[in-house]
Amino acid sequence: MNLTIDTHHHLLPDFFYEETNDVHAPVGGLAPMAWTKETSLSFMDDAGIDIAVLSISTPGVHVGDGQKAKRLARRCNEFLAELIHQRPDRFAGFACLPLPDVDSSLEELTYALDELGLDGVVAFTNANGVYLGDPRLDPVFQELERRKCVVYIHPNASPDPAAHALGLPDNLIDFTTDTNRVVAQMHYTNRFARTPSVRYIFSHAGGSIPYMAARFAIIDEMGFVPGGDERGTAADMFRRMYWDTALSASDPVLRMLRDVVGIDHVLYGTDFPYLRRDLAVGSKQRILESSVLSDRDRHTILGRNATHLFPRLSSVIRKM
Repeated sequence: MNLTIDTHHHLLPDFFYEETNDVHAPVGGLAPMAWTKETSLSFMDDAGIDIAVLSISTPGVHVGDGQKAKRLARRCNEFLAELIHQRPDRFAGFACLPLPDVDSSLEELTYALDELGLDGVVAFTNANGVYLGDPRLDPVFQELERRKCVVYIHPNASPDPAAHALGLPDNLIDFTTDTNRVVAQMHYTNRFARTPSVRYIFSHAGGSIPYMAARFAIIDEMGFVPGGDERGTAADMFRRMYWDTALSASDPVLRMLRDVVGIDHVLYGTDFPYLRRDLAVGSKQRILESSVLSDRDRHTILGRNATHLFPRLSSVIRKM
């Protein structure tokens, strides 16, 4: 059976959005359409999506108050687990963590994976200015490595005020740039090398990373950053990570993904409900009609790669 699995699909319950976003100035600059379980299912039916792997979106649960972040993460994760319980045939989900609070994040990680049975973790490129390669977060990544977890990484607004001085929405330029920052930081701090069992997924085709592959190769060749013997080359790293097609399903980008990371590490994503509904519905058709993909490539991106990352979905598939 050729399935379509959307790995970049947001749930935005009212209680999460009200605690983390200003409706008049939403994070990223783009207000999503109103979200409910029913709107997700209706969209999935129209778009020909069998299963959506749900996650909260920017800015995550930590917006300055650690205790509020801890409570909000628990509420979001329990809400997500209930959605999956109601519709295990249509939904999977990434647990959120109250990063950069390490102790609370370890506690929530244990609860979300062991008690709630969620399918992986969503993390943001930075949490209150702390990027994922920061050594303060080492205990969290050690536990993710121990569990061989799937970690989906979504961009967040930059903590640098200069990044917002152009008067442009963050989702135009800076979200992709923040993804570039975290990929480079995690590679050159050897975060990836020290967590080889973690399966990382990067949103939006990795920002500009495929385009920058040649620049990474030059940095590696010239030995600018110590630790190269441990981490290996960026070219090898690119082919170990996973990259989704949300807002990126154009032939030039798909060609770069094929050449730089390999089709076996590309996942389908829609960015619903942030992307306008008709564009999100049409994103699968863009994959199906791409002139740079073979039929095998299309099926691999749309579903086959995701089934390898989420073993739980295998039992769901057998029942369909």
